[in-house]
Amino acid sequence: MSKNVDKKIVLRDKRQLTLPRDICEQLGIGPGDQLTVYVEDGVLVAKPNKAIALEALRELRKSFKDSGVSLKELLENGRRIRKELVKEYYGNRL
Repeated sequence: MSKNVDKKIVLRDKRQLTLPRDICEQLGIGPGDQLTVYVEDGVLVAKPNKAIALEALRELRKSFKDSGVSLKELLENGRRIRKELVKEYYGNRL
């Protein structure tokens, strides 16, 4: 990651901001990417949505690991539930 250097940006008439290229490169974002923006202790925080998704994935993995359920059990239960749902939805038409 590049060295942190203060950058000054301008809030435009339509409340738009332009992020400097090096900042975008550090964040791994480009045109069309979405960010989640919020204020925390008077500081504007902008997080790329893919970073948020990766954080959520890490939390899911941790929860799965902590649950003690094996991948085999998870897959077996998923298959069983899918069969039940198909039978409930389609009945004996299949």
